[in-house]
Amino acid sequence: MDQDDDKAMGRMTGEQFEPDEQDSLLMRLVYMILIAIMISLAQTVLGVLTIIQFVILVINKHEPNEQLAEFGTSLGIWIAKAARYQTAASEVKPWPWTEID
Repeated sequence: MDQDDDKAMGRMTGEQFEPDEQDSLLMRLVYMILIAIMISLAQTVLGVLTIIQFVILVINKHEPNEQLAEFGTSLGIWIAKAARYQTAASEVKPWPWTEID
């Protein structure tokens, strides 16, 4: 398999490949500030979703809304990727700079 095949397989399995070049420290700071704002917004959205899902659970006899549950899972994955970039555990920036898994 060549590098393009590896990248295509990575997209299908959700793996992310580290970029070949690192951003300058100034650019990383800019990205970190933007991502911190986005994480704050994501936490607010997660809190609202939590309340809505709880109300749905009460109304639907403990049956969750599947779309909300799936969105919550995707949001959690995004937050985890953002946290990895913020703490320099990864050079891969989360969406919107890379694809959403």
